[in-house]
Amino acid sequence: MKLHDLLHRLTAAWSRLREGPRRAAGPGARPMPVPAPIPPQDAEPPKACVSVIIPALNEAARIAEVVRYAWSDPATGEVIVVDDSSIDDTASLAREAGATVITSTMLGKGASMRDGLRASSFELLAYLDGDLSGLRPGIVTSLVKPLAAGRADFVKARFGRGGGRVTELTAKPMLRVFFPELARFEQPLGGLIAARKTLLTPLEFEDGYGVDIGLLIDAHRAGALMEEVDIGSLQHDSQPLLDLTAMANEVARVVYSRARQAGRLHVEQITAMYESQRQATASIDYILSRRRQRKRLLLLDLSALLTANSYAQELAQATGAMTALQALQAAQAPHGQRSEGGPGFDADTARLFRFVHRRQFEQVAHDMALRPGAIEWVNQMRRAGFMVGVVSTSPFVAADILRRRVFADFAIAHTLQFDGEVCTGEYRLNPAFQPPHRQQEATPCKRHIVDRFRQDGAQTCFEEIWAVGRHADTVEMLRYADRAWVLGADARALARRAKARVAASFEDLRAETADMVLSTSSTSNG
Repeated sequence: MKLHDLLHRLTAAWSRLREGPRRAAGPGARPMPVPAPIPPQDAEPPKACVSVIIPALNEAARIAEVVRYAWSDPATGEVIVVDDSSIDDTASLAREAGATVITSTMLGKGASMRDGLRASSFELLAYLDGDLSGLRPGIVTSLVKPLAAGRADFVKARFGRGGGRVTELTAKPMLRVFFPELARFEQPLGGLIAARKTLLTPLEFEDGYGVDIGLLIDAHRAGALMEEVDIGSLQHDSQPLLDLTAMANEVARVVYSRARQAGRLHVEQITAMYESQRQATASIDYILSRRRQRKRLLLLDLSALLTANSYAQELAQATGAMTALQALQAAQAPHGQRSEGGPGFDADTARLFRFVHRRQFEQVAHDMALRPGAIEWVNQMRRAGFMVGVVSTSPFVAADILRRRVFADFAIAHTLQFDGEVCTGEYRLNPAFQPPHRQQEATPCKRHIVDRFRQDGAQTCFEEIWAVGRHADTVEMLRYADRAWVLGADARALARRAKARVAASFEDLRAETADMVLSTSSTSNG
């Protein structure tokens, strides 16, 4: 016997003696079976060890391709298509491609997933959707590898950078509030999963759109080891808007139901969940979901929109905190935190406004004066096909109001936390200000927003990015944009650093860019 095999058997035996049956850490928890001996973590799963289950309803366009794809993976031992009584050729095409086809016992993805589980022959299960395309080779193997290695009992696929609207605005915010342990999963609603049959058999399969997030929460509450696997990119048919509404409602119902079962459903948490959903509109993933094929982007720093005072100064004036703010800025100045940058907003500033009601933050944002011509220029750019966003270190509660005042498409800003509509003083950085790849320097910077919008993996998001700023903290953002301006006739030194043009006002900017907009628009249309 090889030394590696001997050590593996001894380790597995010791794990069985030490752990015994694992149990969940929560109400209604179920005992978990002891896993099989753990093979080396880098080992490929055995050949033909997985039941691939594909729920399908009217998927004639792609079902044969998905079945053949599943059979091309060496880990696949059988392919079961569960037909939801399709009225097209889904069943016959799946059968011709080599799948075992059964008819679901009732309409709904959850019932089809459960029926496939009952018909399966193997302990390891992998679920695929029937409308997939653009899959890289070996995804079934990738999904079940953590199961075969004993690292996980339940595996979710991660693909692309984020999910759609329901994922970003409903599922993720609700998980962050009610089940923060699961907030790390990028695609909680994704239907590509792998799991042990003994784990899934006693779990509840919701009938509708909530089945995937329900299984995720239930597997966690059952004490399962859970992992997320990156499978690259894939193509998926998009849902109509009315279906998205139904999906959001169903997902919310399932999360509320599981939170109640776990004793986590409280009025305060519901308030926090709504706040989390509102802040989710500041995420890159949500913004890209609203791009509507637009190829050009304009990033407008919030400070360029305002006259004279910054938002922090206006808020301090309104709340009687001006003396404290000035003292804080004086203390920070020797360290160069805001040299040339004007009064900004950061974690120290946020603590000055602890116990201030949300309405005060909003009212100040409503009352601040805008620079003349800002609305007209934003409107000109949007008419020319630009997606327009406001970027700010001021809190999102203010930035979102100000972007709507100039009719911009979105705002990207850091977030203040509120408890019962009252500011807690906690200031959270928006991940969009971090580098796309964490191996790079982790200093938050507006330049990283340009990087994230320019490239989503191998896919180009925007072909052209323009930017406008006013203070030193926008220099890097302006340098990395395709075209950039510094606003203010007195900003020539800053413009040289940023390699940007100078515009004295929005009226001048509007006149200067009118011909550029027309020329680039005609070029892109041609």
